[in-house]
Amino acid sequence: MKLISFNVNGIRASVKKGLIDIIHEMNPDIMGFQETKATPDQVKEALAELKGYHIIPDGAARLGYSGTAIISKSAPMSVEMGISNETFDNEGRTISAEYPNFYVVNSYQPNSGQGLIRLDYRVEWDVAMKKHLSKLAKKKPVIFCGDLNVAHEPIDIARPKENYNKTSGYTQKEIDGMTNLLASGLKDTFRELYPDTVKYSWWSVRLGARPKNIGWRIDYFLVSPSLLPKVKESFILNDVMGSDHCPVGIELAE
Repeated sequence: MKLISFNVNGIRASVKKGLIDIIHEMNPDIMGFQETKATPDQVKEALAELKGYHIIPDGAARLGYSGTAIISKSAPMSVEMGISNETFDNEGRTISAEYPNFYVVNSYQPNSGQGLIRLDYRVEWDVAMKKHLSKLAKKKPVIFCGDLNVAHEPIDIARPKENYNKTSGYTQKEIDGMTNLLASGLKDTFRELYPDTVKYSWWSVRLGARPKNIGWRIDYFLVSPSLLPKVKESFILNDVMGSDHCPVGIELAE
């Protein structure tokens, strides 16, 4: 079973850059998208030519902003939009889909913004997300994927010293939020399988960062401990274009 996550930075723009062909080539069983920048109807319209998948989109109250979607070869047993928190559930950032053996939670975590103006909001979000994931994990194992907007360790960012406590996504408060998630039991699949591998999933569009590989690993697949032995591969597809992010994923033994 193959699961993939991809921040498409606008799903309609990404479709124009070949997203449908990319999906068919990767052939995921389940795929999460972040930053669709579209309403649910616009997501379905953009993916109209995609065959063989159920499409589950959510959108923000603010048009052209945020948004997530899941596509799945098999229909989920149930779907929950948001994280049961009124403070956070108007930006279309999280979809939780239930399957027979696990939940898939696809999320686009808030960015703390220029000047870290939204850092306190992000800290509150991390607490609420941990509560949501813990609630689901009491019922069955969880696969948590998406653009989590944090580089957890120095190995996950090309220039850690220059960015530490100065740049959104690499402040101690955000790092602590990820540490607390992992302390709750979730496992970072890529780092579990490749503890010393330097690989990134996002690059700034400025100053030729991607060709120079000046990047950040901020897209993840975290899994409940009981699922980790079933993770046969965790990968980052640097060669896939169409966004300032690249897809990440796991292969799971059924």
